[in-house]
Amino acid sequence: MKGILSSWNGKKIIVVGMGRSGVAAGEWLLGQKAEVTMFDESTDLAVAEVGLRIKARGAKVITGQKSVAGKGFDRAILSPGISPDRPIILELKAAGVPMLGELELGAQACLCPVVAVTGTNGKSTTTELITQILQAAGKRAVACGNYGKPLCEVAPLSRDLDWAVAEVSSFQLETIETFRPRIAVYLNLTPDHLDRYSTMESYAATKARIFENQKAEDVAVINKGLVLPKGQARKIVFTVEATGAEYTLQEGWLCAHGEKVMRQDATKLRGEHNAENLLAALAVADAMEISREVVKKVFSSYQALPHRCEVVAVRAGVTWINDSKATNLDAMERAVSGLVGPVILIAGGKDKGFDVRTSRPALEGKVRAVFLLGEMAEKMEKAWSGGMPCRRVQDLGEAVRRAAEMAREGENVLLSPGCSSYDQFKNFEERGEKYRQCVIALPQEEKKP
Repeated sequence: MKGILSSWNGKKIIVVGMGRSGVAAGEWLLGQKAEVTMFDESTDLAVAEVGLRIKARGAKVITGQKSVAGKGFDRAILSPGISPDRPIILELKAAGVPMLGELELGAQACLCPVVAVTGTNGKSTTTELITQILQAAGKRAVACGNYGKPLCEVAPLSRDLDWAVAEVSSFQLETIETFRPRIAVYLNLTPDHLDRYSTMESYAATKARIFENQKAEDVAVINKGLVLPKGQARKIVFTVEATGAEYTLQEGWLCAHGEKVMRQDATKLRGEHNAENLLAALAVADAMEISREVVKKVFSSYQALPHRCEVVAVRAGVTWINDSKATNLDAMERAVSGLVGPVILIAGGKDKGFDVRTSRPALEGKVRAVFLLGEMAEKMEKAWSGGMPCRRVQDLGEAVRRAAEMAREGENVLLSPGCSSYDQFKNFEERGEKYRQCVIALPQEEKKP
């Protein structure tokens, strides 16, 4: 395979992107005695601090440039957030430098088997559920990949692990070559990242690459209706419908092969989207022959991750919910549909190429008003006005203040942006934390109309 080197010793490697994944790759390569150049177009303080740290370990660091002299490198390692049309990537390709993603590099170095989880929504929750089930069963397991530690950071520890459970994004799957998860999970597919992929077909094809290197002894867990490419792995299907798969949701029961395992309302995870996560995790546990008692114990105690339909406060009968992780329209629609009572929605953010008109039917009759911010505010207002009152605001603080003036007892104020955060925030976590701070800062007594 073109991506595999028998030894990295003395090889000239450029790592593109100095986020956590890129740094993990650079540090692993330094440990293999490669000659490492770290590259990032940014000059912000965080990148500068990282640069100083890894430079002290022996790497060369280049920041604030659009390109480098592409020739002379034996390999380029790409961080998942780096778009393939960036000038540096085009330059390296033109120079004939072979490229490898950080996930692929980490997988080649990993000495334990991998469970990989992909899908548009629910990846982090399912990754964490599977990890906790393995740990409760006495297995040495760690969550990693796009959630938690990068795989390159886990690889040096993998000799002492039973499993690495990796959340895998489409960006990471773009650059795999030999990546072979022993169990691969494909949760769902809805429009996302259409600013990176020209069509839904190309986005779907990239997601499906999670299965391409699996063998007959491997397992493919997939949502009913998704296309599983031709392969040798044993296929297990789940669905939130009552029939049509091995793992189903029947009248509130999580079922395996028709057997009732546990009621979903006995867990702290609500909504059909979380039923998908639970069913997928159950299927993985069964494939690993982990006892149902262990699974049910984890399911009953598991708390939703931060920024995922997280209740921030209940004040004057109004429930304030932080769903900043909803960075696409499907996630936003699911959050709205899963709530009891009217919703005041706070939405908007960076334009990812979505047709927001498709969300209007899901919001009408459920959402009493929308406060819109960021790049998408105007587009969302035009698409949704008439179906519900839409008001544009300057920032999240204004949205929270105006929602507080409007909200009545029994209603929900939901931050579920349906967009990424990069127009105004570093990431969805920063956006969610800002929302939390704004809610906490509200006066204790709010005037209700």
